[in-house]
Amino acid sequence: MTDIYVNVLQLRDTAFEVGFKTGKEIENQSILKTFEAITKPEIDHDEMKSIYSSFAPHLLEELDGLAHSLDIPSHKAAAMFSGYDVPRTEAMGCSALLTEDYYVRNYDFSPALYDGLFSLVQPEKAFASVGYNLQIIGRHDGVNEHGLVMGLHFVSNEGYRKGLSPWTSIRMVLDTCATVDDAVSMLKEIPHSACYNFSLGDSQGNMAVVEASPDQVVVRRDGTLTCVNHFQEEQLKDKNRESIHGSLKRNDYLHKLKDEHLTQTEAFNNFKSKESPMFFTDYNDLFGTLHTFSYSYRDAKILTTIAQSGQDLEVDFKEWVGGKDIAVQRMNGIIEG
Repeated sequence: MTDIYVNVLQLRDTAFEVGFKTGKEIENQSILKTFEAITKPEIDHDEMKSIYSSFAPHLLEELDGLAHSLDIPSHKAAAMFSGYDVPRTEAMGCSALLTEDYYVRNYDFSPALYDGLFSLVQPEKAFASVGYNLQIIGRHDGVNEHGLVMGLHFVSNEGYRKGLSPWTSIRMVLDTCATVDDAVSMLKEIPHSACYNFSLGDSQGNMAVVEASPDQVVVRRDGTLTCVNHFQEEQLKDKNRESIHGSLKRNDYLHKLKDEHLTQTEAFNNFKSKESPMFFTDYNDLFGTLHTFSYSYRDAKILTTIAQSGQDLEVDFKEWVGGKDIAVQRMNGIIEG
C-alpha cells in the first residue's frame, strides 16, 4: 500500500507565466527525470512549432516559460513536454460514460508515469480549463469554460508515426474549442501519432466519440455514449489490439449502467468505488485506477478524486472562471495492488 498525492495548481496569467509557474511547481519532482528518460533527446523543433502554430500558438509561449523556469534549452523543453514525436506508449486503460447531463470517467495506468498535478488555468490567449496534467503541457481529461469536456482512451500503436500525442491534442482542443463540433473539426486535422479514442461532450447536450488513427478519423454519435479502449466503427476495427476482452467487458458494463439513469453523483460514486467493475488495481501491469473525473453541464460542477481517497474535490467551475479560487491545494489517495 502506497500513498499517492496530486497537487492542485491555480494559474491566471499569460501563457509564458503559466509555463514558468508550472515549471516552478515541478522543478524538484521525480517526474522530470522520468520524462527525460522516456522522451527523445531531441525532436524536430521546427516541425513541432509549425503544428503548434497551426492549432494553439499560445502553447509555444507556455513551453518557453517551462524552459526558462527549469533552466533548460527550448529544444530540450520541446522534447520533454510538447507531446510531439514521443516514443510509443504501452497500453493504458480509460472508461467513460457520457449523457446529456454529465460526463464521468476513470483513468487507469501506472503511478510511475503520473504527473501528480491537477491544474486550473486561465491564460490570457486561451479558454480557461481544468484537468489532470500529462507530460505537463497535456491533459488526461478536462473541461473548459464553455462546458466542453474531453478525455483520451488508448486503443493501439497500429500505424504509429511521428505526430502529436493525444494528451497534447486534448489540451489544444480545450484551449481553443467551444463545442463538440469545433473539437471534432480540429481532431480531424491534427496529425495523430497512434490510435486513440477521444470522448467528448458539451453544455449543449452534444456528445461524440472520435476514433482517431494516424491515417483515418471516424466520429461516433449515438445517444448516451460509452467509450473504452477499442474502436467500435467497422472501418477501424482492424486497428484494435488482438486482445480486447477487458475493454469489451467494461463496455458491456457501461451499457448496463447507462440504462439505470444515474445522477452525476451516483455515477461518480460508482466509478470511484474500489468495488466497482470500473476500478482496477493492476498497477504493475500499467492498469490501475489513478483518478475519477466528472462534470455536470447543468451547474458546471466538477467532481473528482484520487484512487481510494477519503475525500472528493467538488469545484464550481463557473465560480472559478469568475475569479474565485478553491481552497484545496492537494489531493491524497492510496495505491494498493
